[in-house]
Amino acid sequence: MLLAVDVGNTQTVIGLYGRGEQRHELLDHWRIATNADRTSDEHALLFQQFLSTAGHDWRRDVAGVAISSGVPSVTFELRRMCERYLSIEPVVLGAGVKTGMPVLYDNPKEVGADRIANAVGAFDLFGGPSIVVDFGTATTFDVISVAGEYLGGAIIPGIEISLDALFGRAAALRRVELIEPRSVIGKTTVESIQSGTIYGYSAMVDGMCDRIEEILGPCTVIATGGLSELIAPVAESIEHIEPWLTLHGLRLIWEKNTT
Repeated sequence: MLLAVDVGNTQTVIGLYGRGEQRHELLDHWRIATNADRTSDEHALLFQQFLSTAGHDWRRDVAGVAISSGVPSVTFELRRMCERYLSIEPVVLGAGVKTGMPVLYDNPKEVGADRIANAVGAFDLFGGPSIVVDFGTATTFDVISVAGEYLGGAIIPGIEISLDALFGRAAALRRVELIEPRSVIGKTTVESIQSGTIYGYSAMVDGMCDRIEEILGPCTVIATGGLSELIAPVAESIEHIEPWLTLHGLRLIWEKNTT
């Protein structure tokens, strides 16, 4: 089986893919807080426990590991974990790893690994031109051409980062539950924050997609990331929600580098 690990700045998502006829199937998944101080041994204990709860022996059953990471210290410890506990050389998405997708950035090395995995996964599922909107620590837009090229995109402060800044700078405002309010016109401070966050971000997504489509023409728009299910239902431009898109792209990239 394959472990696909997407390390974000805030959270880490772990996916377990099957083997044989089940190799394309996401059998299970877990989400943990990203901790840059966590050691390889601590990671091993967590992974072992997760797979054990799903009925698997990770030393016996895991045949490959694919990693997308934006946190170098975590990447290092995951490599050590794979070497010590699994005797596996992981596929770590980065320079020298085959993706099957030309990257038309001025400096391709600047593109985050998760953004490439998203693009590879989106093109496999929906073709191009397409736009991936990833609602993570940052809200990112990744644009794929009809020919399957990574064209570039945009990076915007994420929802949680923006709210942290708001609550940190405005003493009279407090944290709220992020749910859709009764109306876009908030009747309380809580509803006003909810409206600004949910409808404001959805309007931003629609506006960005409109501008991209002015250049490329109609695109398929896919949402992913931890907060995608919050914004996607009220964003007119989003057509598909794929919460495990990054893991799907990682699996495809792992296959390209191991077959």
